[in-house]
Amino acid sequence: MNEFVMALGWAGIYGPMALGAIGSVIGCSLAGQAAIGAMMETESGHGRYVGISAMPSSQVIYGIVVMFTLNREVTAQAAAGMFGIGIFCGLALMFSAIYQGRSCASAINAAKAKPEIFGLSLAPAAIVEGFAVFAFVFALVLSADLPVAG
Repeated sequence: MNEFVMALGWAGIYGPMALGAIGSVIGCSLAGQAAIGAMMETESGHGRYVGISAMPSSQVIYGIVVMFTLNREVTAQAAAGMFGIGIFCGLALMFSAIYQGRSCASAINAAKAKPEIFGLSLAPAAIVEGFAVFAFVFALVLSADLPVAG
């Protein structure tokens, strides 16, 4: 039983980075596919399409920071907290990145048809990013209260 509890703690340490990376890969892929389609249909603005497609990559950065914050000796007292914080933050980052990628794809599609709304079309993607920041801050604040070995 103790090995299982310890494994949960280790999953909590690496979960935010891994799940954030999975979400970022999917989100950047969705937005990138829309960017490629837009480049095929337009004569200019290609750089901004590519730039928008990278927006979901920030979630993996948040996950890396949370991973380093949780990186400590795994004890039976801290393992459940590490698991809960890490996995739930990681899931929030993953879904945020995926849906931000979808928002970015929509912004690219809208901006190719109507370039004057480019900036405004990014508002939904920025709102979704805000939820990733909330999860990130949540994880950092809660991780400070985890028991430390010694």
